[in-house]
Amino acid sequence: MTDYRAHGGEPGPPGPPAPDRSGSFDWDLGAGTVDMDEAGLRVFGLRAASFDGRPDTLVSRLEGPERTRLDRSVRDALAGEGSSYAVHFRVPLADGSVRWTHLQARILRDADGRALRLAGVVRDTTDEVGHSAFLVELEKRRRRQTGIVERTTRALARAVTTDDVTAALTGTDGLSRLGADGLAIGVVESGSLRLIALSGASVEAREGDRTHRLERSMPLADTVLSGRPLFSGSLSDLTARYPGLAAHTGRLPFRAAAYLPLVAQARTLGGLALFYRGRTAFTADERNLLLGLAAIVAQSLQRAILFDEERELATGLQATMLPRRIPAVPGGEIAVRYHSAWSGRQVGGDWYDVIPLPRDRVGIVVGDVQGHDTHAAAIMGQLRIALRAYAGEGHAPSTVLARASRFLAELDTERFATCTYAQLDLDSGTVRAVRAGHLEPLIRHTDGRVGMPKLRGGLPLGLASVFGQEEFPETRLDLVPGETLVLCTDGLVEQPGSDIGTGMAALAEAVSAGPPGAEALADHLSDRFREGWGAGDDVALLVLRRSPDPGTPRAPRIHQYVHQADPQGLSDARAAVRAALRDWGLPDSADDAELLTGELLGNVLLHTEGGAVLTLEVLPEPVRRVRLTVRDRSSAWPRRRTPGEAATSGRGLLLLDALALRWGVEPRGEGKAVWCEIGPAPGPSGTGRR
Repeated sequence: MTDYRAHGGEPGPPGPPAPDRSGSFDWDLGAGTVDMDEAGLRVFGLRAASFDGRPDTLVSRLEGPERTRLDRSVRDALAGEGSSYAVHFRVPLADGSVRWTHLQARILRDADGRALRLAGVVRDTTDEVGHSAFLVELEKRRRRQTGIVERTTRALARAVTTDDVTAALTGTDGLSRLGADGLAIGVVESGSLRLIALSGASVEAREGDRTHRLERSMPLADTVLSGRPLFSGSLSDLTARYPGLAAHTGRLPFRAAAYLPLVAQARTLGGLALFYRGRTAFTADERNLLLGLAAIVAQSLQRAILFDEERELATGLQATMLPRRIPAVPGGEIAVRYHSAWSGRQVGGDWYDVIPLPRDRVGIVVGDVQGHDTHAAAIMGQLRIALRAYAGEGHAPSTVLARASRFLAELDTERFATCTYAQLDLDSGTVRAVRAGHLEPLIRHTDGRVGMPKLRGGLPLGLASVFGQEEFPETRLDLVPGETLVLCTDGLVEQPGSDIGTGMAALAEAVSAGPPGAEALADHLSDRFREGWGAGDDVALLVLRRSPDPGTPRAPRIHQYVHQADPQGLSDARAAVRAALRDWGLPDSADDAELLTGELLGNVLLHTEGGAVLTLEVLPEPVRRVRLTVRDRSSAWPRRRTPGEAATSGRGLLLLDALALRWGVEPRGEGKAVWCEIGPAPGPSGTGRR
């Protein structure tokens, strides 16, 4: 084994060239003879006694291609107009070696420019060529070493976490950047050495043996303890020194290894082992290169370990501020997600909460405290608890936010917070929502369309109390069975350099394309936006879906909300009714049902202040009939009128009498429901409440 801890052996360049062996010659082109001195003949490997003065004899030792190249260069020089020429060629010698030879000659011409003689010198340049080749190879090696350092530094410059560091060294092109065939990295943890990265030739031997005691019986641990590198060009010698390697040597296809301590700021973090298949020695330059690479890796690893520790602290603090458990919600399903900003201790103030309320209602909130630090997280924890307490007392949503704003202002933190809070009654689908400077929610309808209802809002919490504007007007929404409400913070949709409206549009598209279930949709949105837009800011996401109500195969049912400001809503509802009846095998009722749908919805959209919920269902007993129900928020009941011939309205109830078997009006909480039934008559008479 060659241990370079104390010394090393880098081969140097060839020794200084021997004194030039050169001779002169005079070639008479007309006579075809060459007069060459003894020194020149020795360059060609000939003796003076055996040389007959012929040019062919002089180059008889040259190999065919080399001789052809030399002849061509002489002919080209003579045919040209130049007065000199030079050429390098190789001369094989009797002992099997090859001598590099340089010939330089002057061309003597007559008055017409015809070449008469060549006079010049030949030199043995073998040492010069060897020295030049060494310099070229040395330059290549130095460029290769510089490239290794540059590529490795560039890859590690982007590494933030420990996983990033190991991925840069073991991932695609990781080993090629280092010029090695195998790699192992170990870090010191609680008196042990834990392997955090294995790649290439080292994987098979060490897989499953990731943690062992920090003792001198193994070379990597010995290097970590001593703080000195170990370079070995013989695996057998290495095993003799460290018998513990014997269990692995049969599976390690390498011949040389470099064990390097990872030291940063006088602290040994661990060790780096590099393995090589074809190498048997390490030059001084190569050892210095590997020590420099180890220093780069150590610095990157130190930054990554510090970042991981800070992230663990920050995310742990954030986790204690968020709800430990989300309660089950009868009549619906809720999914929440939280993703921390990728910025060390810069934990944010984003939060979510689900609050059980009296009368089987539920409150949901998503908010964001200004700032990205532990102070913001602490304020968020206090504000979340206060808002939860105000909501649990049964206050209206507007009152809950007003009191939460006052609470935040009284903390005197000079921070504000935005949030959206909603109370839901999942039995009826009624949603009462308020907004304090926050993003508006999205609603995914049962047919996959996504709406962005306009919630009236107030100032952010805290600022509203400072400016004496603690008014948070409520907005009433209706969530029909199967529809989904999505709340989030701006970290999910904010894209640097782009308007937030672009992000909201992309979110709406992703909600529409996602799966229907709350958990699946939350995962879909997290995967879609977390890497691209959610990395620079915290993200809180809450997805609530009202349980679908498809009825049964014998008595199917659909629900659809028609917004008053949607000009296409009425047409879509009529088309949905016709398509559903066709799918249910009741096409004969489609015309009447579509006409009555238009009448009932039209009355609501024209004569009330809000939208309407349409329910289409099949009543299976005693015969299959179609039932239409339109629910609105108005307490005014329809009145029968007798329109004149020129009247353009007032015929709706007459049309109901004519087409429906029976119809009626029922009070529904804050509003009413108008219903009618279409189909075969159940008995001798078929009228209902009028």
